[in-house]
This record gives sequence, C-alpha cells and structure tokens, in this order.
Amino acid sequence: MLKLTGEYEHVVDEKNRLFISTKLRSKVDAEKYGSDWILALGVDGILCLYPEKCYEQLLADLAADKSIPDDDMISVERLYFAFSSTVEFDRQGRLLIHEKLKKRAKLGNQLTLVGVRDHIEIWNTEDWERFVAEKASTYERQLMRARKSLLQKEAQKAAYTEEDVEQMEE
Repeated sequence: MLKLTGEYEHVVDEKNRLFISTKLRSKVDAEKYGSDWILALGVDGILCLYPEKCYEQLLADLAADKSIPDDDMISVERLYFAFSSTVEFDRQGRLLIHEKLKKRAKLGNQLTLVGVRDHIEIWNTEDWERFVAEKASTYERQLMRARKSLLQKEAQKAAYTEEDVEQMEE
C-alpha cells in the first residue's frame, strides 16, 4: 500500500510551475503505481496529485458506488474528468498548474503539499495552517482512541498462552 506522508512548503513560480519534492515522488514505484500523474480538483476544492493507478482505482470506486443516483453520476463524471489532467514533471521536478485549475482551487503562490496516503494534496499554506489549527483536537482524540484500542488488544493477547495465540492465528 502506498503511504505518502509529510508536509512540504513550496512556491508557485511566475509560470505557474510547482516543484514536487523528490521525497514525495520517490515513494511512488512507477512499475506498481504507474509513471503518469493526474492533477485533479478534489473534495473541498483541494487540488490533488495522484499516481495514475491510484487515480484509476478512485474512478473505479466512484463508478461502483451504487448510492449515487444515475443522473448525479453523469454530472459527477463530467466534472471529475473536466477538473483533471495528466501532468508531466520537467527536469527540475516541477509541474505546470493550468491557470483555470489554479483559480478553481483558489490557489495562491505559497503552497503546502501534504502526503495523504495515496495522493498529494496541494493547499494554500494559510488554509492548511487554519485547517490544522481547527482539526488538531479532533486528531488528538482519534489518535488517543486508536492507541487505547491497540493497547487493549495487546493486553488481551498477553493474557493468552502462546499456544492459545497460535490457535487464534490459524
């Protein structure tokens, strides 16, 4: 499973080119996830950069979602494809963000790239910092809940003999 992580601050140059950190790009195995990258307008107007196979999986999941009425699916599909494009990196690791997509995502020039599992989100740095400030307490609560659950599972395992654990794993 792909695990893109971290925060990286960058600036869009005068030609609307954005440098994508080698730390992020190098985590994507081209044989496994494809060599192309797709730039797409995502949820909450956030610009997302997907390795091609992750993008294809997202589209497959969207097409398989039976909770979306057929009439809505046509609109969703039109917009999703219209707000997406294949991008190429230049020799310096920069990609071009088309002006129209940059406007739709309301991007300025000071950006923060965020690794989010299978894609990279591109945020205005100011918006990202506001999001972090607003969601930090929820994050901490969820993290503590997950940690508590993990500790409980470990305690349950410790209560069993090795033989019991082996039988449970079979």
